[in-house]
Amino acid sequence: MAKSLRVKSFAFAALIAGAGIMSAIAAESTAPAPSSAEPLPPKRVSWSFQGPFGTFDRAALQRGFQVYKEVCSNCHALKHIAFRNLADPGGPEFTEAQAQALAAGYMVPAGPNDQGQTVDDKGQPLTRPATPADYVPPPFPNEQSARASNNGALPPDLSLIVRARAGGPDYVYSIVTGDGTPPPPGMKMRPGMNYDPYFSGRQIAMPPPLTNGAVTYADGTPNTLDQEARDVVTFLTWASEPKMEERKRMGFNVMIYLFVFTGLLYLSYRRIWHGAH
Repeated sequence: MAKSLRVKSFAFAALIAGAGIMSAIAAESTAPAPSSAEPLPPKRVSWSFQGPFGTFDRAALQRGFQVYKEVCSNCHALKHIAFRNLADPGGPEFTEAQAQALAAGYMVPAGPNDQGQTVDDKGQPLTRPATPADYVPPPFPNEQSARASNNGALPPDLSLIVRARAGGPDYVYSIVTGDGTPPPPGMKMRPGMNYDPYFSGRQIAMPPPLTNGAVTYADGTPNTLDQEARDVVTFLTWASEPKMEERKRMGFNVMIYLFVFTGLLYLSYRRIWHGAH
């Protein structure tokens, strides 16, 4: 009788365990698969400005401004950067003459003339060549114009884009180099959108901004897509934090001061108080 009860108990336990396994398998088979719209984590890139002693590569900053000027400025503003900043220490460090020449290549609103007019005889706004004191002018006069030229999307200002995005320079580099990647089979793209595995939703309104040979570097640097992306991200990192090198130098000096001060306090303790009690 006892043996029969043990057999029945074992059979019942096996039935329960089997049911549990089958339930787990069923749950796993019905669980939603990871969404293909989830963005990939940003690529990990080595940057010269990383770390407590990192600095900007001056040549990369100058090349990066060239990429912005010839490619990115067609859609994106850089409203927090003045042309004089391009000659500031710690930045691209163009000469003052170079910064003035770069500014003169842009036209900015001239404001009222001697007669108080703001438009010419054809009704067009009065403009003048920019000076180093002027800020980089936006490509569109207003948000409505920007959206109308970009399929309803509003291109973000790039002045603070690196600091405004999680992942910083790695994220921006990934977006720029990932844009235009062929979508996976079966993925339905919305009209006017481009596939980018690093962008939220994996569909982005921005067409691929860079290609091999998008710019021609005067210093002979190979103009590959990777190089162009690295240069423009380096420039935009500086634009987001133009005083980075100064901040790091100040932090290093503070650490030295605290180290010396701590040593002096310890020596004072040894000389005056040690053994007093």
